[in-house]
Amino acid sequence: MDQLSSAPDAKVSLAGQTYLRISEKIIGGDYPPGHRLREREISVDLNVSRIPIREALPQLEADGFIETFPRRGAVVRGFTLKDVGELFDVRLNLEVFAARKAAEHIAAGGSSARLSELVSAAETATFANNFPAIVSFNAAIHAEIITMSGNSLLQTAMRPVLGRLRRLFALTSKRDPHAQYVEHLALCEAIHAGKPDLAAALAYAHIELGREPTLAELAGVLPADG
Repeated sequence: MDQLSSAPDAKVSLAGQTYLRISEKIIGGDYPPGHRLREREISVDLNVSRIPIREALPQLEADGFIETFPRRGAVVRGFTLKDVGELFDVRLNLEVFAARKAAEHIAAGGSSARLSELVSAAETATFANNFPAIVSFNAAIHAEIITMSGNSLLQTAMRPVLGRLRRLFALTSKRDPHAQYVEHLALCEAIHAGKPDLAAALAYAHIELGREPTLAELAGVLPADG
């Protein structure tokens, strides 16, 4: 994957890199639901000291990747159909607002260069059928739209939502990536054009169109509730 990926780099703290590496292992299934995250084992697995692991665990819990229990410590949190439904409900409100604000940002003279780069990278990954890259860039597009909103409170509120969204994208491999790319492209073009109403409408449609096929695909995979 190229430099636009979510892979750790020199600008990310060691704790941030550790967070990313642990979250990717959870998303990829190396650390499955119910798996106990022991600091010593993670230290060996990732070749890092225990300090950045301890620093990463609270954020992993805040973002919905793990749960902590007395005497058991950190355990990978399961993902349920109820979680998926709630995720779509929240996204329909917050991401639609973000798309509107991002378009307003462009209309006021702001830049959309990073979003353009991500869309281009997603196109390349999609037509190469590179599923891990598709997941990474699609999630990055959603995150960039949140950033472009310019609303710091929204960015803070959306962080755990985006963490769950990365897990969801990795679980839904049967959804047509080309259809998703076309929807992302239309949404991002509306943002680039500085059209808030159109961007909000396309964001709503994109999220709602994904709800039914996502729940149908995961019905035999995830438990109904925790």
